[in-house]
Amino acid sequence: MSSIVSSLATSSSTSFFTSSSLFLIKFKSTSPFSLPFSNFPTRKFMSHSHILARATLGLTHPSNVQPPKIAFAAKEVDVAEWKGDILAIGVTEKDLLRNDKLNFENPILSKVDSKLGGLLAEASLEEDFSGKVGQSTVLRVATGLGFGSKRVGLFGLGHSTPFKGFGEAVAAAAKSAQASNVAVIVASADGLSAESKLNIASEIVTGTTLGTFEDNRYKSESKKSALESVEIIGLGTGPELDKKLKYAGDVSSGIILGRELVNSPPNVLTPGVLAEEASNIASTYSDVFTAKILDVEQCKELKMGSYLAVAAASENPPHFIHLVYKPPSGPVNVKLALVGKGLTFDSGGYNIKTGPASSIELMKFDMGGSAAVFGAAKALGQIKPLGVEVHFIVAACENMISGTGMRPGDIVTASNGKTIEVNNTDAEGRLTLADALVYACNQGVEKIVDLATLTGACVVALGPSVAGVFTPSDDLAKEIFEASEASGEKLWRLPMEDSYWEYMKSGVADMLNTGGRQGGAIMAALFLKQFVVEKVQWMHIDLAGPVWNYKKNGATGYGVATLVEWVLRNSS
Repeated sequence: MSSIVSSLATSSSTSFFTSSSLFLIKFKSTSPFSLPFSNFPTRKFMSHSHILARATLGLTHPSNVQPPKIAFAAKEVDVAEWKGDILAIGVTEKDLLRNDKLNFENPILSKVDSKLGGLLAEASLEEDFSGKVGQSTVLRVATGLGFGSKRVGLFGLGHSTPFKGFGEAVAAAAKSAQASNVAVIVASADGLSAESKLNIASEIVTGTTLGTFEDNRYKSESKKSALESVEIIGLGTGPELDKKLKYAGDVSSGIILGRELVNSPPNVLTPGVLAEEASNIASTYSDVFTAKILDVEQCKELKMGSYLAVAAASENPPHFIHLVYKPPSGPVNVKLALVGKGLTFDSGGYNIKTGPASSIELMKFDMGGSAAVFGAAKALGQIKPLGVEVHFIVAACENMISGTGMRPGDIVTASNGKTIEVNNTDAEGRLTLADALVYACNQGVEKIVDLATLTGACVVALGPSVAGVFTPSDDLAKEIFEASEASGEKLWRLPMEDSYWEYMKSGVADMLNTGGRQGGAIMAALFLKQFVVEKVQWMHIDLAGPVWNYKKNGATGYGVATLVEWVLRNSS
């Protein structure tokens, strides 16, 4: 089994997902600490010099496919004179109103259609284009008409304004036409406020960037996007808008990292490689980030018996990851922690996942919480907010099966001294988060948000698109919901029903790790609450539903945008 991993050179390395050089702070191992009532393997884990291990199982390595780099710019130009591959016009159903002669009443559409000799109006009628969300029609423009763009397209916005979806539709059209440059305009932008224009431009950048991205790293052949530049017309210009466009690009890059991490197979993205990725963030943004990676012996010193019990069966050793963001200048006014569940694969352990409903083949996404945390870290490394210190904490490991593994009935001891009777080895994520939350509290932070693909019960309750939120703090709930409203990610607050804790009581230990099927997501949150000190505001986000897009069969990068927005709202 030791052939599953191969050590890297200790002097330097490149990231598994990017081409930047690797940065990692190493700490000397000390003597092992023996924990009572904790089930550690008798064999030795890999030494810390082997921390950066890459799986060779299946001889699979991702290709070095770089995410799209699109230049976005805001301009004020005559749409009929703009020269390029595609002129994309976002229209609501109201924008398509026509006069008695069936000509468009909207001035933008009227101007473009006049230059095209009425072809746009004719095509929209023939194709029954009504401006509904998801509708689009793209025309190839004959060169003899004297129109600047090679193609012109109408993209439906419906009654509302889903501008992120507009950007995604534009990216799809650009891909189909192999367009390298695109101009985007909203037909009814004139009546919008300055703030609305800023937000619309930001959403278009996000949608276009994410719509262009395709994760082709594990395909033997892939086609690269030709899109190089997007000009946003009619939404203003100036430093404030430029800053908004950069922000959207920075967040999108974090979302793409989150998607790449979750999409990567568990034979490639082991706990060691996840630690390498975190260290690469610290290397790339070394002016604001530092990294600390704890090995097994160091985790034993900190008495992390709950976390290490989950990791005990795997040939790939656990890695406890701690990134710290500190602003490049000025004082720190608030300290925050983002804690992500980091199970790079979850077999269920001895309560093994079985049957078609178990989704064991998708358990690579059980580190979706850590992906959101590291995606946010990458974005914040580019944005560099002032006045805020952020700790990014992930207890990375695998939940596997072997003779050294955790068994149902075992009692493990967490780092705050509380004992846990394990009645289900498939409720392992909360065991890793227990020690991660204790560690986070010990960093002197004032607020903690943890994110985890924790329970199927939350998916049953809220479906695949909405994450469940649990917190005893109304103030923190208000902050996160305001951030999620700005990001467009869906959350729903569920109750912390204290009476349910009766189901979590053990006859032989302080608590059980599960309390039954009914109210499972609530009881999981109540479990996590036992490891957070009262003076710290804390929230648990269960993103088991929205972490994965089943229609597209890929990761969503959920959580990154909300976390970044929340941190910025806490900055000076």
